[in-house]
Amino acid sequence: MQVILLERVAKLGQMGDVVDVKPGYARNFLLPQGKALTASDANVASFEAQKAQLEARNLETKTEAEALAGKLDGEQFIVIRSASDAGSLYGSVTPRDAAAAATEAGFTVDKKQIALIAPIKELGLHSVAVKLHPEVEVEIKLNVARSEEEAELQASGKSIQELAAEEEAAAEFEIAELFDDIGTAAAEDEELAAGAEEAPAEEAPAEDDETKA
Repeated sequence: MQVILLERVAKLGQMGDVVDVKPGYARNFLLPQGKALTASDANVASFEAQKAQLEARNLETKTEAEALAGKLDGEQFIVIRSASDAGSLYGSVTPRDAAAAATEAGFTVDKKQIALIAPIKELGLHSVAVKLHPEVEVEIKLNVARSEEEAELQASGKSIQELAAEEEAAAEFEIAELFDDIGTAAAEDEELAAGAEEAPAEEAPAEDDETKA
């Protein structure tokens, strides 16, 4: 099936190109999203008549996208989720979640612009592509954590495994200190008891001669 592209489509072509695509791809994606028209004589003629206008509009939206890209590229956003001790999420982070996190931080991003580089099912820092325009794409980071505190630690470069190891070490140290305190207290009690046993009994005061008389 031949279509004429109304904008640049990755791995397919530039605006104005007439390309061959599978009918399902055209019907389910390109045509309903306004990215292409069937390459009929009437549509090709219509495109040529509007080409200058379409190119101007594309340039305007591209300029706006580039301005946003300069602010958005490399930004990191926190997403709080429940997870197991091993770091596996109870569910996954979706494009909707990513768009919501960016929007909450003051950026206008739609879920349709989010392209997950890989499924997000673990705690940690994850790279996410944001397609602001057919010719403008940036990358952001999602800091997926169980709490704001954990997110801060992950942002500093610590992994969930390192955090778990630190928590385990801290717990073991607290337990060791507790047993040390108990042992010290018991030793002190034993010393006090031993001292009491060794102390000589007090002698009764001797009666003086006048009292005897």
